[in-house]
Amino acid sequence: MKKLSLVILSVLVLSAAASAQKALFLVAGQSNGVGQGDASLSVKNTTAPLYEYVFTGNTFCLLADPVGQEELHLQQAHTGSAWPSFAAAYHKLTKDTVIIIAAARGGSSCNYKAELPSMGTWDTVGTLPLFDSALLKTKAAIRLAKCPLNGIIWSQGERDANAINAGRLTPEEYAQTLQLLIGRFRKALGAVPFYIIQTGYYRNHPKKGFDAVRRAQVQLCNTKQQVYMVYDQTGTFEQKGWMKDDIHYNQTALNHIGVIAAQKIAAQKK
Repeated sequence: MKKLSLVILSVLVLSAAASAQKALFLVAGQSNGVGQGDASLSVKNTTAPLYEYVFTGNTFCLLADPVGQEELHLQQAHTGSAWPSFAAAYHKLTKDTVIIIAAARGGSSCNYKAELPSMGTWDTVGTLPLFDSALLKTKAAIRLAKCPLNGIIWSQGERDANAINAGRLTPEEYAQTLQLLIGRFRKALGAVPFYIIQTGYYRNHPKKGFDAVRRAQVQLCNTKQQVYMVYDQTGTFEQKGWMKDDIHYNQTALNHIGVIAAQKIAAQKK
């Protein structure tokens, strides 16, 4: 866990917030949302007011990979993520103090039918209640930051795509569960924008389930208010050589996701 004096952290956050608006983002999903990149290639920050909320200790720490904490069933990046890149780009565009709430878990499903043992699900039933964990962490961050949530960034779908390929889940069930999840977040946190990073592909595996998930994500963005596709280039990562392994994005890809997502989200402020 990143370590800084709580007193120093409080001074840093308050002094940064005094001259800039705060932007608070919840990052949720599965392993590519956690980050499986390379921290040595992640964006480094020394001066900008970029922070991560840590539930254990109820404090902020300077944002740096590996982002996230092993707390509340949620995970830390192994070892690089998209979020230092996102925060740095968003701050450059808006001058806002950026606070990231990292709330993702590798292998987690959207629909409970796709859940694997001990991996967790974002559905209303299942063995590991990730929605409850994310909500607990987010509400605590909102109280400490004394500002509303600006949006939810969602990077998830690989587990459900695999379940669709296996015949355990239908595309319609996945789409309905994701739509209901957005509604549950908004009921608990207010009518916040929901930003989707489109799911990529699992190399050497059938594309049928992944295409179904990708179509459902596009359809939600086209039909549901304040649901936006902020990154749609994941399908090209294998051709670009941007895969770490068969399913995870490398740090070049994660850095690119962060920049493009920040640009699209920041553009909505204008």
